Amino acid sequence: MSETEQRTDGQADPGEMSLIEHLTELRNRIGIIMIGFIAIFLMCFIRPYGSDTQNIADAVYIFLQAPLADILLERGGRMIFTGLHEGFFTQVKVSFFVAISITFPMILLQVWKFVAPGLYKTEKRAIMPFLMATPILFVLGAAMVYYVVIPLAWDFFLSFEVAGGDGALPIEVEPRISEYLSLVMRLMFAFGVSFELPVILLLLVRAGILTADDLAGKRKYAILLAFIAAAILTPPDVISQVLLAVPVIVLYELSIVCARFIGKPSEPDTD
Repeated sequence: MSETEQRTDGQADPGEMSLIEHLTELRNRIGIIMIGFIAIFLMCFIRPYGSDTQNIADAVYIFLQAPLADILLERGGRMIFTGLHEGFFTQVKVSFFVAISITFPMILLQVWKFVAPGLYKTEKRAIMPFLMATPILFVLGAAMVYYVVIPLAWDFFLSFEVAGGDGALPIEVEPRISEYLSLVMRLMFAFGVSFELPVILLLLVRAGILTADDLAGKRKYAILLAFIAAAILTPPDVISQVLLAVPVIVLYELSIVCARFIGKPSEPDTD
C-alpha cells in the first residue's frame, strides 16, 4: 500500500494535490481568518446606536482597567489621555486586542484543517492534544496576569506616591490610558506565550528532536533564560519578574515529567 493511501483515517485519497491546489487552499484558509478578524474588529469598534452607546471595546476597556480603578477610586485618582487622538487609538487598540484573541482559536483550526489531510491517523492523534492545550494554556497565562500579577504590581508602583506637606509637593500617579493598556496587553501576551512552553517542548519530544534527558540536562540554562525573559517582558519590578519566571520554570519541569511518558512516536506501518 502506498503512503498516499494510508493518509487520514486509513482511507485512500483520490489523489495528491498539486502545488497550485495547495496554494489555493492556503489562500482560502487565510481568507477565512482575515474575514473573521475584520468582522470581530468591527463588531468591537463600531457603536451601533450612536456615539453615546457603549460598544464592546468600551466594555473590554473597563474590564482591563478594573484592577487599577479599584485602587485609584479609593485614592480619588483618575486616568487621562494627553493627545486628541489618544482616545480614538485606544478604541482601535482594544478592538484589535479582542479580535486577535478571539481569532486565535480560529487560526489554530484553519492551520489544522490545512495540514490534517497530509497526516497519518497516528500523527493526528499525537498532535490533537497539543492543539487543544494551546488556547487553554494561553488563557491560563493571561488570567494569571489579570488576577495575580497586576494587582500586586500596581500596589508596588503606587507605593511610590508622596502625600506632600512640610513644603513638599504631592506626587500622585495619573496614568495615561494608552500606556496602561499597552502595559496590560504586553503582560497578558508575554504570560500567555510563556505558558505555551510545554506545548513547544513536548512537540519537539514527539518529533524526536529532544528527549527528556536533554531537557533535564539543560535545566540550569532554562532557569537562567526564564529570568532573562521575565526581566525583558515584564515591568522593572522584582514581583512581576518572579511571578513570570517561577511558573515558566515549573512548566519546564512538568514538561520533563511528561516527556518521559511521551517519547518519540513509532513510525507508521507502510507495508
